[in-house]
Amino acid sequence: MTAPMPYQYVVLRAVPRAEREEFVNVGVVLRCQAADFLGADFARSPERLAALAPDLDLAAVDAALGVVCDVAKGVEGGGLPRLADDGRRFGWLSAPRSTVIRPGPVHSGLTTDPAAELQRLMDRLVR
Repeated sequence: MTAPMPYQYVVLRAVPRAEREEFVNVGVVLRCQAADFLGADFARSPERLAALAPDLDLAAVDAALGVVCDVAKGVEGGGLPRLADDGRRFGWLSAPRSTVIRPGPVHSGLTTDPAAELQRLMDRLVR
């Protein structure tokens, strides 16, 4: 049996109107250094987002979430940051920002399978 490995994750939040301090969880970014793993996934609910902001541009939300996934994969160029390794990419993805898509606080845990843990967190916290 594989020994559990520590990991860190952030939940991505859609915050359509910052002044109201309301948000909907839309994704997760997970990093497991021991497994050399950095992954991101998202699932947005148009109905839940419309309840907070009926005029929200869902295409812009999808584009922002796509950028998160591209950065997690190490895609560079086209306006994306050039970050040398998973640690720096996770740091960039988990840094506070004032955009519609914002990371929540960094949390940690233990897993034997980071990819499966990412999906478990998605099921538990987003879907």
